Amino acid sequence: MSFVNELEDEVLEDEEVGMGSLYHGTTQANLACLLNNDERFMVVTELSLDATSIDLKRFNIKAKDELVPDLCVYTSPLPAPDEEVDDDLIRVSQMPDLAIEVLSPMQSVGFLVRKIKAYFALGIKSCWLVIPVTKTVNVYSQANQSDIFDLKDPEVIDEVMEIRLPIQKVFQNVLRKPSENVLKVR
Repeated sequence: MSFVNELEDEVLEDEEVGMGSLYHGTTQANLACLLNNDERFMVVTELSLDATSIDLKRFNIKAKDELVPDLCVYTSPLPAPDEEVDDDLIRVSQMPDLAIEVLSPMQSVGFLVRKIKAYFALGIKSCWLVIPVTKTVNVYSQANQSDIFDLKDPEVIDEVMEIRLPIQKVFQNVLRKPSENVLKVR
């Protein structure tokens, strides 16, 4: 491996690098809205999960003791903060049932796959890897087993979570022509 590739991997795998982009943000928002419309779920974005129960170095992840999925989906209520001590929860130990990662331009697919393996080690039941640029959704039912959905499929189907989402709506703002995506400022 060349020095340039090593440096590039180091930058891509650094959680502190700005991760957002237009397609990343709109895809994340689309998923949050679609899943939040289902009364079975509580959806939380950018929630810090306590990962102290596993060794993240094993997964070659440069995080100390927490992981932050783009979306966490719970089927049971989150624990409330202890109002005598905290106003809010900064990190939770209750794992979501579903963790969703949306690939941004500054991330590598390999890094997110390693995060997904760590999520399964933490006891998360299902994980999705969503790639806006290729308009694909990989639904992982196990750490090394996924089903891939693209625009040829009418729905994204997660058998573990009993979820069926119209794939066109997942990528709704990503499918528009670039001229239609321009934000107009007055």
